[in-house]
Amino acid sequence: MTGGGKWGDLSRRVASTLVLLAIGVLLAVAQGPWLRLGMAIITAITFWELAAMTGWKNPARHVTLFGRSRPIALAAIAGVAQAFALTGLPWAWLALSLPLLLGLPGAARRDRATYAIFGAAILLVAYELVLFRESFGLNFVLWLMGVIIISDTAGYFFGRILGGPKFWAALSPKKTWSGTIAGWIGACLFGAILWATDRGDATLIWVSPLVCFAGQMGDIAESWLKRRAGVKDSSNLIPGHGGFMDRFDAVTGAVLATMLIGFVTSLPVVN
Repeated sequence: MTGGGKWGDLSRRVASTLVLLAIGVLLAVAQGPWLRLGMAIITAITFWELAAMTGWKNPARHVTLFGRSRPIALAAIAGVAQAFALTGLPWAWLALSLPLLLGLPGAARRDRATYAIFGAAILLVAYELVLFRESFGLNFVLWLMGVIIISDTAGYFFGRILGGPKFWAALSPKKTWSGTIAGWIGACLFGAILWATDRGDATLIWVSPLVCFAGQMGDIAESWLKRRAGVKDSSNLIPGHGGFMDRFDAVTGAVLATMLIGFVTSLPVVN
C-alpha cells in the first residue's frame, strides 16, 4: 500500500512507468502472431476489470450464459476477438463487436452505456497499438509512450512542488493545474527535442502536447469510472498498485487521440 503525504503515491507512478516500459518492450521484441497474442492478453485483462466495475460482480447477474465465471468468460471472448481482429483477414475487425454485444445485457442497467464506451475504447486501443507498430514502426510507438511517461512524471513532480488549484477535484483530488500544464510543457519540449535532433518532423511539437492532454483525460475518465463503481482500484492484479486499467488509462486516451489526429491530418514522422 502507498503511504500518506505529498509523495504518498510515488510508488504508483513508478508502477505506471514500469507497465508502460513493459508494453514498449513487448512491442519492441514481439513480431507477427506474438505481438497479436500479447495485445489480446492485455485486452482480456482490461475487459475483466471493466466487467467487474460495471455490475458483473453482482451474484444475481451470474446465473445465465457462463454461470458464475461470466466475467472471466467475457474477458476470454474479448481476448479471442481481439486476436482474430488482428489477423488482417477481410472484415476481421468486426469481431471486436462480439464482446460488446455479448456483455452489454449483463452489465448493470445504469452502466450499460459506460460498459459499451469503455469496452470499445479498450478494443480499439489494443488494435491501434498493433497497427501503429506495424505501419509506423517501433519509434512511433516509443514516442507515444514517451509522451505519456514524460507528461506523467512532469505533472507529478511539478504538481506536488508547486501545488495550487485542483484541475478536477471531484474526480482526481491530487491533480493540479500546475502539474497538468507542466505535463503539456514537458510533452512539447519532448517533441521539440526529437525535431531538433532530427528524430522526427516539426509536427511533433504541437501533436505531443495534444496527445499528452488526451492521456490526462484518459486518467480522469478512469477515475470517474472507479468512483462510479465505488472502488479504489480497477482490480488487485498488481499487489499494492491496483489493476491494469489503473496503469493503462493514459495510454487509452493518448492512443485514441492519435488515431483521431490521423483521421484529420498526417501523423508525425518519428525516425
